[in-house]
Parts: sequence; C-alpha cells; structure tokens
Amino acid sequence: MSLLRFFFGHGRRMPPELASLRSYSVDTAEYARRNYANNVSEYNTVIGSLIAQRRANLLRDVYDDMMLDAVQPLRDTFHLLIVGAMKGNRLHDALFFRDEMKAMGLLPDVNLYNFLISACGRTKNSDTAIKLLEEMKNYEVKLKGETYICLLNACAATGRTDLVYAIVRDMTAAGLGLNKFCYAGLITAYKNKQPTTNETSEKIIEFVKKSKEWSSIETSSDGGENVMMNVSEEELYNIPTAEYVHRRGFLRRPLTVYHVGLHACADLKSKETLETILNMLSEDGHVCDSFMVMQAIRCYCICGDIDSAVKMFKDYISSRPPATELYSTIIEGVMLEPTPERMKLAFGFLEEMNARGFFLNSKLGSDLLIAAARDEGDYVNANYIWDMLQSRKVNASLPAVEAYHKGLMARPIPRDDPRVMMVSRIYDDLSMRFGGRRNSNF
Repeated sequence: MSLLRFFFGHGRRMPPELASLRSYSVDTAEYARRNYANNVSEYNTVIGSLIAQRRANLLRDVYDDMMLDAVQPLRDTFHLLIVGAMKGNRLHDALFFRDEMKAMGLLPDVNLYNFLISACGRTKNSDTAIKLLEEMKNYEVKLKGETYICLLNACAATGRTDLVYAIVRDMTAAGLGLNKFCYAGLITAYKNKQPTTNETSEKIIEFVKKSKEWSSIETSSDGGENVMMNVSEEELYNIPTAEYVHRRGFLRRPLTVYHVGLHACADLKSKETLETILNMLSEDGHVCDSFMVMQAIRCYCICGDIDSAVKMFKDYISSRPPATELYSTIIEGVMLEPTPERMKLAFGFLEEMNARGFFLNSKLGSDLLIAAARDEGDYVNANYIWDMLQSRKVNASLPAVEAYHKGLMARPIPRDDPRVMMVSRIYDDLSMRFGGRRNSNF
C-alpha cells in the first residue's frame, strides 16, 4: 500500500486532483470511482500538479500507485518525474526514476541527463555528475551546450575548480564559447572552494570583468523542452536568481554575472569585493536591481556595517517600489546581532512593512521568526512577527515555531497565557506531524 493510498484512504485531506480512497476491499467499479487516476494521462496530470505545489516528496508514491494500477509510464511521465525530483532537490529519487526508465527499455535523452546533472548540482554531488557524463558517453548520447553548463555549475557547487576548468577546456575543444552562465559557474566555483584565500576575491572580480565579452553559445538544444517543463535557464544551472526570474521588475536577467558575483560577496563576507563590483556596475552604466540590493544589504549586515545597509535600503526604496524580500533582508540582517538598539531598528522596519501592506509568506516569516527568537530582551519583534503570520493564517516552519516556543518558555510568562497555550499547541501538532519530539517538562 503506497503512502498516498494509505493517507488519503482514511479520510485525510488530499489535493483536489487526488480523490480519496477510503476502503481497500471494494469492487472494481467502486475502486475505479474512488481512484484519483486511471490512466497515464491522468497520472501525468497528478504529477504535474504535485510539482507545481512543490510536493516532490510524493512523486515516488504516485509512481508506486502507477505500478499497483498496472499503468505503463511513458517517456513524458519519466520526464515529469525527473524534473519534479530535480526541482525538489531529491537526487536519489531522480536516479531511481532514471533506473526505472532504463529497466523499461527507455534510454534517457540528453535533456533528461541535463536535469539529472542539475539535480547533482543542487545536492552538491559533483562525483555523481561526472558519473552521469560517463554514462552519456557509454550510451553515445551527444552532449549539448546546455549539458556542459550543467556540468560546470554542478562541479562549481562543490568548489571543484579543477573539474570546472576541465569542462571549460572540453567546451573550447568542442567549439563552444563561454556565456554568462559559464562565468557565473566559475565565480561560484571559487566562492565554494576551500580554503578561502586572497585569490578568491581576485578571481571573482576577474570573471565579472571577463564576462563582459561573453559569446553566444551554440547549444544546438531543444529549448522547447525546458519551456514545456517550466524550467528556466537559471533554475537548470542552479543560479541564485532562479526563484526570482519570473518576478516582474525584480531583476534584470542580462546581468546574471553581477548577480552571482554580489551573492558570492555576501556569502564570503567580503565588503571590499562587493564595493568593487558595485563600482564596476556603475561604470558600465547600470543601476542596482532588487536582487543586487538584497545581496548588498546581506553583505553589509554580515560585516557589521549596519549604517551602509540601511542607507542602501532607503536609497533604493526612495525611487523604486520596494518588495517584501527587501524588507525581510534588512530586518533579518539588522537582527543578526540582537542588541536592544538593533532590535529597535528592526522593529521600526517591521512596522513600516506592515503599514505598507506587505505580508510574509511561510519561508520569509519563518526565517525572521528564527532570527527574532534569539532576542534575550523584551521579545517584541518575535511576538510581532508571530502575530503578522497569524493574522494572515500563514504557517511557520517547525524550526521557527520551536525557536519561538523556546524563547517564550524562557520568560516569566504564566503557562495559561493565551499566546503560550496557542504556540505550545501548534508546536505539539507540528512535532507530531514531522516526527519531532517534545523534550520539555511543561
């Protein structure tokens, strides 16, 4: 019995496209009526819906149900399953679907290998990416320009500059030029290379400069495949801007190398490199977009330069519409050091954000709640963030609720206080649902 059938066969709530199965001993007609998919087309629809809902953890269960129903997956089905596993950072599942596909006599094509290699980059598994390259050669699958870039960025994720340069040499030998995503991969490779040295910053600046001469790469690719699977180039190559590319006016996609360079500066806590790249951006006649401002704020806050972070934020929103992410970035950055002065400054931004009608989603709200829960003072920020989420009926993650609950319990608040009772109940429920354990004496 698959997880889907087990859970949704006992009256639990399912997505609209999956009808519940409440009984196991039913006749064929009743089973068919209650089953959520009866043929490969319907199963493909269910898989596509789960991918859109970011519920990749259920893809294996859908596949198990297909096998139980004796429904033969098609090549398109495996494409959906592997893309869904890639988007969900589930490399093990992606490789499982690859193996099942091969067992049914369907050899993966170059596009599927690109998705598999991309999954390797997302999970920082460059060794498996190289094994997939060897497998492609064994099956005589011709590499495309996209394949090389997927490989380059997969190896960059683990800081393997030796492999990255080898891939660049192979591209050059194949008559392919370097485009912005290749330079982005080179920057990422040096950012992730350990240990960090003075060369790291020098290389990042060097690749930003060289990227201005990037050439249009001859990919000979079926671009329609990625469009059909709703996979952008940024998502395929694991570029930090992937989740923002469809946001209107949030970033300018031609400036990918600047985006990656500034993101690397924040991760490396290098204010000097950040300001060098910002000057290069200005000299090239460009202005910062929202993503760049986010990274600059991150970097300044991590480096302890709160004044520069606040100035960057205020200067930007004075002439452009702000975004929730900009507010959450400055608020979280200010709260990195939970002093009374910093928490008061963060509270001002919280009030301003709320007054302007911006609201937090689960991810942003959870991140802010975790940061605010470190406060050893009056806990005003944490309470305010919690109330903002509750007012919109937005669920925080288990780690966020746990951090907030722990902070409440450390304060002299009566156990029958309505806030304490509600947070304790939610914490208990989440702990039960996600396998957590309550280790408390309350």
